[in-house]
Amino acid sequence: MFLRKPRLLIGISARTYYPEGPVLDLGGVWTKTLYYLEQSVAHWVMSGDALPVMVPAVDADSLVKRHHVELANYADALDGLVLQGGHDVAPESYGETAMKPEWRGDRVRDRYEMALARAFIHVRKPVFGICRGLQLLNVLHGGTLYQDIATQRPDAIAHRSPNYDQYLHTIEIAPDTRLAQLYPKVRRARVNSIHHQGIKDLAHGLEAEARCAEDGLIEAIRRRRPGFVAAVQWHPEFHNSAAQGTFDDSAMLRDFLDAARTARKR
Repeated sequence: MFLRKPRLLIGISARTYYPEGPVLDLGGVWTKTLYYLEQSVAHWVMSGDALPVMVPAVDADSLVKRHHVELANYADALDGLVLQGGHDVAPESYGETAMKPEWRGDRVRDRYEMALARAFIHVRKPVFGICRGLQLLNVLHGGTLYQDIATQRPDAIAHRSPNYDQYLHTIEIAPDTRLAQLYPKVRRARVNSIHHQGIKDLAHGLEAEARCAEDGLIEAIRRRRPGFVAAVQWHPEFHNSAAQGTFDDSAMLRDFLDAARTARKR
């Protein structure tokens, strides 16, 4: 009998929808708090021949209580973790107060994703952050963020546009980094940009692997200590290198999944 090789199981943090008001008076399921996984992120992980598994949050209001299912149980069962993009990181998570109400972020999701990332790091399983995930990992390790780049860095280029994932800018990859090793022939590349927050103070123990070529804002990070903790400010799941001439994220994905295989063997 032919036995299939077990595929990697990659956890993906849940994005959250809160029914805060009757925006369109949709009713039904939209009156409930929803956890969801964006299709493009799932397909990006699946393109590496791995299986995505969304990890729901468990809080004080859940039917299932923390003592029944811990995030550590997911860290034990899964091979790696991807932190999805999404809503702002709350300024309170890095010791600040929101400068505007619309920048208050999602403190509940911050606490959930920080606990989830800590659980995977504790058992030495790889963690990869996308957009918000990069910002969250920086805050988790003690760094801070620009609440709004346009306000706090008026010299910076625009980092988001109504064109959403079609808006691109150039990054420069730092030499002598793991990202440079993965792309030895690439010094500059075009990536999408869909964010208004960004890294202000880089956390101790992290290194910048890429920066925006026009204004120097950090676009990719990695933890210096042993273990795989890395993130990018762009959305690799939206890139289509053949059609747009954008950065080919496949080597980066393979590197993450190779780390997950190593963790599984260990």
